[in-house]
Amino acid sequence: MKKLQKLILLTVTSLLTSLSVYSHHAFTAEFDANAPVNLTGKIVKVEWINPHAWVHVEVIEDNKKTIWMVEGGTPNTLIRNGLTKQTLKPGTVIVVRGYQSKGKLCTPRCRANGRDVTFPDGSKVFMGSSGTGAPRDGADPREPKR
Repeated sequence: MKKLQKLILLTVTSLLTSLSVYSHHAFTAEFDANAPVNLTGKIVKVEWINPHAWVHVEVIEDNKKTIWMVEGGTPNTLIRNGLTKQTLKPGTVIVVRGYQSKGKLCTPRCRANGRDVTFPDGSKVFMGSSGTGAPRDGADPREPKR
């Protein structure tokens, strides 16, 4: 009887774990591949959380400040690409190239999926995550060349 209980518990745990993996959103569910953005501003906050890190960037256009939430890959992916807590410091001015979220722009906040980030010294680092349905735009160095 105990073996059966253990088997049932293991099966239920496996199913629940696999469901959480499938519930992760695809790029096209949240972002618009036909709405590219190029954001220049200073980092105000970075959230190193799973499943995606978020970089909050203050963009000033026409004397109006707007905070954009830019989704990156997982913290582990960003670190492997060279983005760390030392490189993504609040106050650093960066340029983020990515894609705007679907739906109403900036309601309640501006959101985008980041493909790459460029630093003041000109260095550029891929900040996305592969395999999510994001456009193949050459930003991912692991992406096969066409």
